[in-house]
Amino acid sequence: MVCLHVKHGDESQFLFDTTVDILIDELVKHITTIYSLRLKVNRICAEIEELAEHGIALPPNMQGLTEEQITELKLKDDWAEKCIPSGGAVYKKDGIGRRNGQEPNEKMKEVLRKTVEETKSLISKKQIQANICVTTEMVRNALDQLRGAVSIVYPMGLPPHDPIRLEFEDKEDLTGTQMALQIIEESESQLWWAGKELKRGKKLSDYLGKNEKTKIIVKLQKQGQGAPAREPVVSPEDQKQMMLHYYRRQEELKKLEESEDDAYLDSEWADRNMLKRQLQNLNNIKWRPK
Repeated sequence: MVCLHVKHGDESQFLFDTTVDILIDELVKHITTIYSLRLKVNRICAEIEELAEHGIALPPNMQGLTEEQITELKLKDDWAEKCIPSGGAVYKKDGIGRRNGQEPNEKMKEVLRKTVEETKSLISKKQIQANICVTTEMVRNALDQLRGAVSIVYPMGLPPHDPIRLEFEDKEDLTGTQMALQIIEESESQLWWAGKELKRGKKLSDYLGKNEKTKIIVKLQKQGQGAPAREPVVSPEDQKQMMLHYYRRQEELKKLEESEDDAYLDSEWADRNMLKRQLQNLNNIKWRPK
């Protein structure tokens, strides 16, 4: 199997196992899907952490308003009484006014937190260091785990405007957000390797040959952005070790040079009293106690 180390820009994303006989079109589809699903999982995890702290999302027309403004405008959250977490709720005001402040009890919060932690570890970039390849099924299972945890705490379901439910139903609207800039649609995605674009319609073997035991770095990016920067010949860690070695060597040479500059002081010809001792026949005299 060919192991692909997928990057977006200079940032590592995940490892992906494939074969040299795969079509580039299919390869792009797999990698883009995994990339997009990992972004979705991270967004949902961030929202679930807020859900555990401050309860369900307020209706859009109430978000960001103070209690006085809500009272003055006579607004009401009709979902507050329908979506009460299992085991009851504890009030904890949301400082930014996005959620209603009815957080789950400690036991239910732990269910959400533990699931988020386990899910993050499944898609973590640390999997690269552990040499674990990510599959589409693995990321979808992570989504299912999050969906299951939310269902345990909110068996009646979340409000239709809650961002977590919108993410699960693929109805999220990220327009105008920083997260929208990270998204790459399959139709506009490209894979690059060694400064070459892997063209659709070809096979991976057209670029790598028939050797299945290969590991390469490929970069995923949008069309029209040009060729991504090439990978450095020396990794940052190796470069750091090399610079440390050169610094130590430079210090050693510096000390050696200073030592050689003063070494003549230990020589006989540099002793001012050498001639006097020779005339008085006092050379090679050793003193010791009786």
